[in-house]
Amino acid sequence: MIYPEFIHKHETIGIAAPSAGTGNDLDKFQASVDVLKAQGYEVAETRSVRSADARSADAEERGKELNSLFLDPDIKMVMCAKGGDFLDECLPYIDFKAMKKHPKWLMGASDPTSILFPYTVKYDVASIYGMNGGSYGEKLAHDFAKANLELIAGKQIVQRSYPAYMSMPPWEDGACYDTPSHWLSSESSVNVTGRCIGGCVDCLKDLIGTEYDTAKKFIHTYSKDGFIWYFDNFSLSAENLYRTLLQFSYAGWFENTKAVIIGRTLFPSSETGMTYEDAMQKALPHMPVLYQADIGHTYPHMTMINGAILHLIYQAQQASLSFELK
Repeated sequence: MIYPEFIHKHETIGIAAPSAGTGNDLDKFQASVDVLKAQGYEVAETRSVRSADARSADAEERGKELNSLFLDPDIKMVMCAKGGDFLDECLPYIDFKAMKKHPKWLMGASDPTSILFPYTVKYDVASIYGMNGGSYGEKLAHDFAKANLELIAGKQIVQRSYPAYMSMPPWEDGACYDTPSHWLSSESSVNVTGRCIGGCVDCLKDLIGTEYDTAKKFIHTYSKDGFIWYFDNFSLSAENLYRTLLQFSYAGWFENTKAVIIGRTLFPSSETGMTYEDAMQKALPHMPVLYQADIGHTYPHMTMINGAILHLIYQAQQASLSFELK
């Protein structure tokens, strides 16, 4: 596994928009850039970052802009500006081989999963799922954003489950940390170590069977380590999540899996009355499954390092995660 150099003060973070642009949230985005600069970093944006469109630019241009950050020796880390819906369109224009030749930490959340996943499982470069470049300016994200900033600076922090979470989407009026956070699990206690991999499940399902899905090869390469998968469910219904987990299983993704972590669903739904707990336990009956975790679109959320060794401890509805870069 290739681990890029962590970012240092006075070095430059490059931000690209391979999915949506930030033009509809410019104040929030500028506040986020200001936070990064206050940490001592320089920030360089590609041309389309502040576009107001759901596609920041056409697919080829988005790919070229991301590539340019990896080819620029002055850029030491790359962040995706925002999530969205259309990142997959630009995958054919992303030069993953050049990214591996010039390895840098690539970080994003939600739609950027579709770049992070192949960057790690196909090209063997660790990546970070946690924050987008436009997400640091939110006051409600202060605590977990602080932990993320420590991690991207190379501090090997232990992330522990948070005491409370938001029952409402963070952008709604009145959103606050109003609900006690209790991770749930199919087993009373879990203490496992394995190589970490995952992302937004809404995006991962669309990669199955494509050239960007080399999960089985990745699993074979690191079979001695075992694996801990994590899934951020944005809006899949309980039934769709169930079918998707079955599809992953049928595709061989869960071979030698030590545990699966599933975050809270931001927009839950069900067509038949199936619960998310039923979906997880029916689809994955033979492995520890932790759910209602502080991972994903709900606040707070932890930062995950794809490709790294993850030490996971769970007991009494609380968990701790620590990463080892080997």
